[in-house]
Amino acid sequence: MSEPALTLQDIYRARAAIAGSIRRTPTVASPTLSAITGVPVYLKLEQLQETGAFKLRGALNRLAALSPEEQARGVVTMSTGNHGRGVATAARKLGARAVICMSRLVPANKVEAIRALGADIRIVGDSQDEAEVEARRLVADEGLVMVSPFDDTHIVAGQGTIGLEILEDLPEVGTVLVPVSGGGLAGGIALAVKTAAPRVRVVGISMDRGAAMYESLKAGHPVAVTEVESLADSLGGGIGLDNRLTFALMRDLLDDLILVSEDEIAAAMRHAYWAEQQIVEGGGAVGIAVLRGGRAGRLPGPVLCLLSGRNVDMARFTEIVAAGPAAAPAGEGEKR
Repeated sequence: MSEPALTLQDIYRARAAIAGSIRRTPTVASPTLSAITGVPVYLKLEQLQETGAFKLRGALNRLAALSPEEQARGVVTMSTGNHGRGVATAARKLGARAVICMSRLVPANKVEAIRALGADIRIVGDSQDEAEVEARRLVADEGLVMVSPFDDTHIVAGQGTIGLEILEDLPEVGTVLVPVSGGGLAGGIALAVKTAAPRVRVVGISMDRGAAMYESLKAGHPVAVTEVESLADSLGGGIGLDNRLTFALMRDLLDDLILVSEDEIAAAMRHAYWAEQQIVEGGGAVGIAVLRGGRAGRLPGPVLCLLSGRNVDMARFTEIVAAGPAAAPAGEGEKR
């Protein structure tokens, strides 16, 4: 394993930097998923974070590291929605300018939530990669400070604070299920968890359409993918062909990376609503999809499933859950 670019101590420093500005989200038991899998399952309700997603942690930690001169210049980022909302919130707390570059695939509800925070919005192209081109232009032309959605030590360390909470709330955890897009969330959690408890399995999950990290790991190096619409819109976007940090973290620390279908994501969203009484967006529900479908086989328990966000268009969400509770998967109630 290559030497990590950051350490557990960086994650502890991040926790100190963002303390008082985030919510320590609860970890709750899921009797329904425990019955389906035959092992104890717990849900980490990170969708209850102030901005409706985990991204606030990394954004706060990154902006806390800005110098006064950098704060005065302002920040820019590219986002599929949740990171932009986190950066806009953190910038508002500092009184700094924030410009959020997004593609036309970002749902309107996420765009408007960011606009309401006072950030400047730039809608560019049909992918996060195209939005990144605009963000880098603003760095070059206007001197704004880039805040990467994932490939930054401060961002990864901020997301890694979730891993510290998991170990404190569920010290006997055997498996952690984490959504994967650019790898900042899964990388931070895996670093925190596996440094303290190497026995724990960390399993990443993404959608089966346009999963950049999955394709990159399969190729052995970062690759570009075509970004397409998905219920898991927050997991879209590339990882950057010049990825410096998160590709290596995923390669070295993930025990598995599983893809789930659109139908499985929709069923997971319905399960979260009807069985767990939680509103969860598609990208935040992929762990439930894996558990319901038995896609990971028999997992060492207890299992911690991270629900990473809730920022779904409610009209679309209502359509998805209107069909009623998701049908029970084959073998429900039996040990796999």
